[in-house]
Amino acid sequence: MINVNESVIGYSLTMAQKAAATSRRQRGHVRKRGNSYQVLVYAGTDPRTGRPHYLTESTKDEKQIDRIMRRLLTEVDEQRNVQTKATLGAAVDAWLAVHEVEQNTRKGYETHALLYIKPALGYVPLGKINAQMLEQLYAQLRRCRIRCNGRVPIDHRVDGPHECQVVRHKRRPGRQRADGHHDCAKAGCVDVECPPHVCTPLSASTVRQIHIAISAALSAAVRWEWIKSNPAAVAKKPRQAAPEPDPPSAEEAARILAAAWEQDDTWGTFVWLTLVTGMRRGELLALRWDDFDLADGIVEIRRNYVWVNGRGVEKTTKTHRMRRIALDEATVEVMNAHHEQYANAIRELGEAPRDRAFLFSHEPMYDRPYHPDAVTHRYTRMCAQLGIDSHLHALRHYSATELLTAGVDLRTVARRLGHAGGGVTTLRVYAAWVGAADRAAAEILGSRLRRPTTQ
Repeated sequence: MINVNESVIGYSLTMAQKAAATSRRQRGHVRKRGNSYQVLVYAGTDPRTGRPHYLTESTKDEKQIDRIMRRLLTEVDEQRNVQTKATLGAAVDAWLAVHEVEQNTRKGYETHALLYIKPALGYVPLGKINAQMLEQLYAQLRRCRIRCNGRVPIDHRVDGPHECQVVRHKRRPGRQRADGHHDCAKAGCVDVECPPHVCTPLSASTVRQIHIAISAALSAAVRWEWIKSNPAAVAKKPRQAAPEPDPPSAEEAARILAAAWEQDDTWGTFVWLTLVTGMRRGELLALRWDDFDLADGIVEIRRNYVWVNGRGVEKTTKTHRMRRIALDEATVEVMNAHHEQYANAIRELGEAPRDRAFLFSHEPMYDRPYHPDAVTHRYTRMCAQLGIDSHLHALRHYSATELLTAGVDLRTVARRLGHAGGGVTTLRVYAAWVGAADRAAAEILGSRLRRPTTQ
């Protein structure tokens, strides 16, 4: 180690310069590594590790040492320096360890960190992360999720050394020849190859979620005094695409409902309730009988059922608020019939009906609801058989658009759907149908007035 003195600086120092160098000696020093000089300035204690933290910079020009030393000392004096050598990956892990969030949301953050954030920037020190790095990452992910940049000609089936072309033998059941040979053409053996790489971009919404995770981790690092500012705050993130709801038509909705009831009454009830209430999939699955007041035609939506890490989890609704919505007479009749069917099935098992039983379940005691993915796949298959291009969430869109075009006010529709913000989200998603309702309102007013005649 070489201290900052005449032998390092390489020229004669005045008395004042010697005094300044002496005062700096405790805060900064220089060491020679090969043919370059490394300038180190003490910047306090790393809040993450508790060890001494140094700002460092290297140069091969001996004349630049004093300039670098002064600049680094100024950064420390003005408190513009990074307080830790922690990397972005370490910051994301530390943030996830203290961040309070729903389990399925946490799983999404962990997946994004594992697949996209850490491989790209996880090793970069926080002090070197800037807006340009983040924007370059977002642009790469929008082109290809593995950030190939045109350099990956093949998507390999497995990691590590392997044969990109192999024969997958298909031997007929029964006894084989003693030598193990067979006719691949007759047996139907197939060649399996590693396919050419095709870039698959991440959606803008997924990249925005990645940006949210990075920004939140860097904000936590600012609060913890690891860094002075959050570069993600000024980074440009992908623009959020305008929502484009595609609900089924009234004729298609009728066909879908009829097909569901043909399969079985329970499935028909599920589709009916989705159409008339606009509930989210998880909210429907979490419904229990004590959530209903069928005498008054009211249902309380309090929970959401999701599948996380291989198990079902009940949690609060998406907006973390309970809501009560009214049911029409036809729906009350459907629900009474469904409850009678449930009660008969339970009594056949020698048990009494329970208010805490789930409405939709494959279990004999109705103590666990349908699997969320099973519901989605069943609906998709049913629509495919009908020749209708639809997905389960489109039934929620149907409920919203039918209400708006019928002239129901925006706040009422937002409340039934469980949108926060008093209708802001509803207006953003269903703006086109709000316009149609507004046109109908104009026609109503215009039809009730007569223009006076003038002479």
